[in-house]
Amino acid sequence: MPPHPSSNVQKAREDLASRLREIRKDARITGRELAVRCGWSESKSSRIEHAKTPPSDADIRAWCRACGGDDQISDLIAANRQSDDAHVQWKRLQRSGLRRLQESTEDLYRQTRIFRVYVSDVIPGFLQTPGYATALLSSIADFRGTPDDVSDAVAARMRRNAVVRNSAHQFSFVLEESVLRYRLCSAETMAAQLGHLLGAMDLPNVAVGIIGFSAQRTVWPMPTFTIFDDTRVHADSLDAASTLTQPSQVELYTRAFDRLSHGATRSAATRSLIASALAALD
Repeated sequence: MPPHPSSNVQKAREDLASRLREIRKDARITGRELAVRCGWSESKSSRIEHAKTPPSDADIRAWCRACGGDDQISDLIAANRQSDDAHVQWKRLQRSGLRRLQESTEDLYRQTRIFRVYVSDVIPGFLQTPGYATALLSSIADFRGTPDDVSDAVAARMRRNAVVRNSAHQFSFVLEESVLRYRLCSAETMAAQLGHLLGAMDLPNVAVGIIGFSAQRTVWPMPTFTIFDDTRVHADSLDAASTLTQPSQVELYTRAFDRLSHGATRSAATRSLIASALAALD
C-alpha cells in the first residue's frame, strides 16, 4: 500500500504500527511466533508492523491478545479508527467554502450533552455574534483563499449555535484573558461581542471562566480545544482539525481542562475582566 497522501494520516498509521511492534517486542516473541498465535502469515505481521497494511479492529485484538496486551486494545482500536479522520485537512473541508465546515459538526453538537471548551485565541464559536463571526470567517477565507460564502457560513454557525440555549446541553468555557483583548474586528463589533458574552453567562447551562493575565498558573496556555462528552476531542491547528478519540487522549485533554479551569476566575471576577476589556475599547 502506498503512503497516504496526507502526511498527518500517514504519520498516525506509522505511530500505530510502531506501537504494535513495541507490544510484540515487550512480549518477547518474533513476528513468526506472533503469526502462528494469530493464525495468519508472517508477511502479514511484517506488513502491519511497517505500516504497509492498515490492521482491522480484529487484527488489533488478535495481536494484543497474542502478546498479553489486552489492556491496550481499546486505545489501539480508537487510534486505528481515527487514523483516516483524525487530521481532517482544513483545505479539503473548506475548498467548497466555509459553510460546509460549519454544517459538518451540526449532528455532533446535537448529540453531545456536555461540552468543555478551552480557547486561547478567539471568542468560542458557540458564543460568537454574527458581526464577530463575519469578521473572523472573512479573515479565514481571505487567508485560505476559499470561495467567498462568509454570509452563508455565518448563518450556518448561528443555526448551529442554537444548541447553547438548549438546557439539555451543558457548557463549560475557559478563556484566556487575551481572547477578550485581541482586535479581530472593529471596536463597535467587539463591544457587542463582549456584551453578548456577558449575557451568555446568565444562561443556567453555561459556565464561563477566564484566566487573567496576572493569575498564578499551574499549566501553560495551550492551543484551543473542545471536549465532547467524554468520548471525543477537537484540537485545532493552522492546517488541521484533529479529532482525537483514544481514551488516553481524551483523558489527557480532560485533565488539562480541569487544571486550566481551576485557575480561572468565576462570577463577579469574570464579569470584571470582561468589563475591563470593554472599557479598553473606548
